[in-house]
Amino acid sequence: MATGKKIDCVILGLLSHEELTGYEIKKRMDTTLKYFWGASYGSIYPALNDLVYRGLATKRQEAGNKRNKLIYTITDNGREYLKEWLTLPVEKDELRYETLLKLFFGNEQGTEQALLHIKAFEEKIKRELPNLLGAEKVLKGCLSDDTAHKYYFLTVEFGLKTYQTYLEWCEEAKKILMEMEE
Repeated sequence: MATGKKIDCVILGLLSHEELTGYEIKKRMDTTLKYFWGASYGSIYPALNDLVYRGLATKRQEAGNKRNKLIYTITDNGREYLKEWLTLPVEKDELRYETLLKLFFGNEQGTEQALLHIKAFEEKIKRELPNLLGAEKVLKGCLSDDTAHKYYFLTVEFGLKTYQTYLEWCEEAKKILMEMEE
């Protein structure tokens, strides 16, 4: 199994829960998965075509309001492919934030610009935190109902702890920068 195409496994993972259109897959990426994974339409649709070609997913047309929708479903081979991928060691966990990159090189612009980036990052986290808190509340009520919910819950808990730590870091970073200016 090639481990390089994670988009295949992300899509198969989503399809393992329900049938979806390409648009719905993108929507899940931009909402549910956005805290730890993302993809563009430009990578989703070629991956879907490849999954169908390889027999890991099927597609069918369904009449919609304005045009026919393509609905994708995981196959038994796709489910086996996903299960195999889940047993492989993680290749790389990485943290990539443009805010930190700009802060790292912040000496070129100075404290005022660094503070602006930190404050913008802090506001972004504050805007997104209620979504995670809402998901946590919903998932806590479902933990005994369905096995899958405990795994969703674990990722939400990770996100909450991470975001709370980000907010603490923002406060500390602003304080350090301000003290250095005095």
